[in-house]
Amino acid sequence: MAMLSLPFKTLLFFAAMTSSAILFAQAPPTAPRSTTVDYYHGQRIEDPYRYLEDFKNPEVQTWVKAQAEHATKALHALPGRETLLARLRELDAGMPFVLTSEKQLSNGDLFYFKRLAGEKVAKLYFKNKASGKEQVLIDPESFPKANAADHFSLDFFRVSPDGTKVLYGFAASGSEQTTLRVYDRLAGKDLPVAIDRLEAEYAEPEWLPDGQAFVYSRRRKLPADAPPADAYKYTQAFLHRLGTEVHDDVLIFANGAKNSPTLGEMDFPAVLLPHGSSWAIGQVRHGDETDLSLYVAKRELLGSTDVVWTKICSQSDMVTQFAVHGDDLYLLTAENAPRYKVIRTSLTKPDLRTASVVVPPSKSVASSLDTARDALYVGLREGVRTTILRVPYQNPEQPSRLELPADEPSAQVTDASADLDGVLVSTASWTKAGRLYLYDPAKNQLVDTKLLPQGKHDAPDWLTSTEVMVPSHDGVLVPLSIIHRRDIKLDGRNPAFISGYGAYGHSNPMRYDPVQLAWLERGGVLAVAHVRGGGAFGKEWHHAGRKQTKPNTWKDFIACAEYLVKSGYTTPAKIAGEGGSAGGILIGRAVTERPDLFAAARISVGCTDMLRFETTMNGPPNVPEFGTIAKADEFQSLLAMSTLHQIKDGTKYPGILLTHGANDPRVEPWISAKTTARFQAASASGKPVLFRVDYHAGHGIGSTRQQRLEELADVWSFLLWQFGDADFQPAGK
Repeated sequence: MAMLSLPFKTLLFFAAMTSSAILFAQAPPTAPRSTTVDYYHGQRIEDPYRYLEDFKNPEVQTWVKAQAEHATKALHALPGRETLLARLRELDAGMPFVLTSEKQLSNGDLFYFKRLAGEKVAKLYFKNKASGKEQVLIDPESFPKANAADHFSLDFFRVSPDGTKVLYGFAASGSEQTTLRVYDRLAGKDLPVAIDRLEAEYAEPEWLPDGQAFVYSRRRKLPADAPPADAYKYTQAFLHRLGTEVHDDVLIFANGAKNSPTLGEMDFPAVLLPHGSSWAIGQVRHGDETDLSLYVAKRELLGSTDVVWTKICSQSDMVTQFAVHGDDLYLLTAENAPRYKVIRTSLTKPDLRTASVVVPPSKSVASSLDTARDALYVGLREGVRTTILRVPYQNPEQPSRLELPADEPSAQVTDASADLDGVLVSTASWTKAGRLYLYDPAKNQLVDTKLLPQGKHDAPDWLTSTEVMVPSHDGVLVPLSIIHRRDIKLDGRNPAFISGYGAYGHSNPMRYDPVQLAWLERGGVLAVAHVRGGGAFGKEWHHAGRKQTKPNTWKDFIACAEYLVKSGYTTPAKIAGEGGSAGGILIGRAVTERPDLFAAARISVGCTDMLRFETTMNGPPNVPEFGTIAKADEFQSLLAMSTLHQIKDGTKYPGILLTHGANDPRVEPWISAKTTARFQAASASGKPVLFRVDYHAGHGIGSTRQQRLEELADVWSFLLWQFGDADFQPAGK
């Protein structure tokens, strides 16, 4: 079934020998074809670059590093790049510091991640309410490194109920291979606990009320020769007591645990311990499917042979989120409610058939749940913006919306506690920095916490945004957000950069980042297409852009790009598209279906080889979203959405920049390597196809400030080069 046209080593040796000469001639190193043939449900599929999947092979790395070197030389040769990078750094430094993941204790003490301007990564801080004194608890820059280019980043933290201990996770160089440690705040040092292979994507560890034990989920230890696709199979949830050895931890929720439900190989189990409740919730995510299965048990029985797990809901009940208040369980469900509703049942005897409706279905999408001491807080998404609904526990029939500042139209709850009335709320806009407020229910008002500093570039008065609904290929209206200068002229001369995602029901929220001013102040346009596959209009919108309906995702994106052209914002000679990760499907298929529409494209850590994605570590969990090659109909869908297999020889493709971190655990970097090779061989436009590789990054999670700014400078410089901007043309062009 697998046929090689030439011996593998001969091909790679040729590529290695010629790469330096080709680089000197300002052309990328060639990847020779070595065709492998597969048959899927009787259909013959050729793969000319299968050998690049052996990414750690020294000969493959010779080619990849030559590509990376070629991209670096080409991008750094652009005259305007250094000036643009300097401006990005200046704009980023305009904010004295960045604050995230705020957690408030009942006594008012605060914990948060904070990164000062100029620092590489965020540190964990503690702020005493009484004294106002701030203290650094965890500094990842102080961790020992194998070499100077490495870095560590903090993934999460969880504070014990009394505030004296902190669980935290960290990973190296964007790898997301998280290790869990326990920090004793009073002693000022870590306890002798280290747990690797932590599964923190769907549930972070949680403390028991006494602060002497915690629950966590962990991936199995596999033999060195195990297939990558086995990595996420049969994850397990454990209970650890401080002072005991990790290898003695009790299995509490997984196959083999006492009275645990039977789980599938790609189920992700986690145990959650809602504060202020005597219950433990067993949560099961079925791969990357958004619909959950939930179970409940008495918290005091965790780890004992007497524990009993009672089922609350199955995947078919379409529950995507939950929140607990005492014995009451609130569920966000799409059953008979495409834009979701909120229902309530009792944890003492859960029964969805008799559950009461707390927030009925409406035109708004119910998108989040948080429980404070005084009320349930529900996020309501209305297209692009999100508002917050307060639902009193005693009078749920009398909800009220939090009144947001007029120029900060979108908001989300960032912290809620069973010990405190009200919630912390962060606001957002496309054109100004949001604030962090404490909502006071007694006064029914938002009070600025003053925790976020005033930045030099928080609210430029020359910036505005426009929201439109664009007809797609089938007449469905798609939201499009357009950010631009107030004095923009719709003469088609503006450089435009449109992005999209469209997967998992995730939405692109309103967000302002001052570094974007480096593009906007040049007269550039930024646009965000809220395409199908995302969550702009609930469950139906999500399901209208996955598996067999996935083409809607890139066709919506194409329609939005066409709107920018037809409306005079830009022209095909000055528009670029971008998508990352699952959004790689969107941008990859947009440029292969409509190469004439774009001058350039950026594919970031993109899913572009969908026939081989299932063989990777993160492939099996994504079967619910994209499909499996094992089923004939889903194979056809995967083939249709696979950029690599839609690239056609002799086509005039736009300039393409593919970016990837070598440590990416979510989308293997060889996927971008194969796509690079195929685009370079097929394109007849003469425009560059570059493969930018960062050997100290992963999927983008955990990257340093410097890495992010350097990459953005490269991306925007590449686009302006392709647009013909005089400041970004290489010498001699």
